[in-house]
Amino acid sequence: MKKLAVVLIILLIYGCRTENKKEVSPPNIVFIFADDLTYKAVNALGNSEVQTPNLDRIAAAGTTFTNAYNMGAWNGAVCVASRAMIISGRSVWNANNFRKNWLQGNEMDKTWGRLMQAGGYQTYMTGKWHVDAPADSVFQNVVHIRPGMPSDSWNHNGRIAYINKLADQGASESEIRAIGYNRPLSEKDTSWSATDKKFGGFWEGGTHWSEVLKDDALGFIDQAKTSDSPFFMYLAFNAPHDPRQAPQEYLDKYPLEDISLPKSWLPMYPYKDSIGNGPDLRDEALGPFPRTAYAIKTHLKEYYAIVSHLDTQVGKIMEALEKSGKMDNTYVFFTADHGLALGRHGLLGKQSQFDHSIRPPFMILGPDIPQGKQITADIYLQDAMATALELAGIEKPQYVFFNSILKLIDGTRTKSYYDAIYGGYVNTQRMIRKEGFKLIVYPKIDKILLFDMENDPDEMNDLFKLPEYREMGRELFMELLQLQKDLNDPLDISHIQP
Repeated sequence: MKKLAVVLIILLIYGCRTENKKEVSPPNIVFIFADDLTYKAVNALGNSEVQTPNLDRIAAAGTTFTNAYNMGAWNGAVCVASRAMIISGRSVWNANNFRKNWLQGNEMDKTWGRLMQAGGYQTYMTGKWHVDAPADSVFQNVVHIRPGMPSDSWNHNGRIAYINKLADQGASESEIRAIGYNRPLSEKDTSWSATDKKFGGFWEGGTHWSEVLKDDALGFIDQAKTSDSPFFMYLAFNAPHDPRQAPQEYLDKYPLEDISLPKSWLPMYPYKDSIGNGPDLRDEALGPFPRTAYAIKTHLKEYYAIVSHLDTQVGKIMEALEKSGKMDNTYVFFTADHGLALGRHGLLGKQSQFDHSIRPPFMILGPDIPQGKQITADIYLQDAMATALELAGIEKPQYVFFNSILKLIDGTRTKSYYDAIYGGYVNTQRMIRKEGFKLIVYPKIDKILLFDMENDPDEMNDLFKLPEYREMGRELFMELLQLQKDLNDPLDISHIQP
């Protein structure tokens, strides 16, 4: 009996140890990153015109943050800054300075991928990179790196045979650049086709770039099924960045007559030149000036089509994760590097401080993540990095500016970690968002705008011109000045008198 008792005790202890080991096993982290995906381009987040069944399922199965923001950018390619921040953990201007170390190959161990690797993770990256540091110095397994900008008629650098042929025939740069830009002028404009591969862009060897990424991800998931090591996947789609090429079946989902203009649509934004959004900015040059209803609807048709195609690829990745048997210990993040205007306020790109351009969708699902929950607390999209570190049991380094959002998810915290959300674009725009109000500053013309984001989410009614809101505007402006100091913002806007 004594021997039997000893055996039972040993089995009980061993069983507990096994169970405890299982409970503390580090979870897998899958980070899915879209490009140019505004929060208004997901059906589950309020756009009934776009078809995103798989993203809708992620929203239903997990938690959505409805106010996630990108902090800004030091150049027109806003995605560069967004990605530098999420890889380095630094705030926008500090991330710009940190890039100098990357260029020299220094301090790679302080990047997101390397921190996860040091914590025992197998790290994997595929897709768009657009960060100065070499991808394989940040991630262990790297395949099919995409260039930051598409090879099109604006910046093809000799890589598109069709464009080279035009140049050889004596076509001017303006004629070449017009292909895919300043379009469409009318229904008769056939200078561009969203399914014609000769224009370059999102096709590689006849396969859509989103499908290449999906195939890459499925291959790694298949390999990971037999591994005991936790994995961190960084899956960066180029979609729905232009040129918005999608298979015809996806374009057919969106008849032009079924597409509505955005509520804040304008033919021209009145301050476009003063804020750096004129025709010399690549994103803005995609459409005609002034904007027309037909042109904007056509761009939206192509945008929705490639969003739906992206959604299909995300669905296949999620299906593979479920079939792998790993989902019960896997967290999936879905977000984008920033948003996109697509006709709102007369703009097309992401180089503004309006919500449509700085606010992407942000979803997370996994063990113990509430289903179908929406959280309104303000966050930065780069909080995904700090959240992943906490999930992995890796201590967040002091240099990481951003915060884990797990306490907001489980309800132990209800207030944002940030007293206010900051935004800045080169030297032409600054922004502060606090307690439901947003102040935008255009330093070159001493212009200040104020919006009530609760009652005017489309940012159409400037309150700063009203006397009763001037004091609020002054207070927000002073807080913005302090935020600039805290974040090492190099632009002096103190001369502006609100």
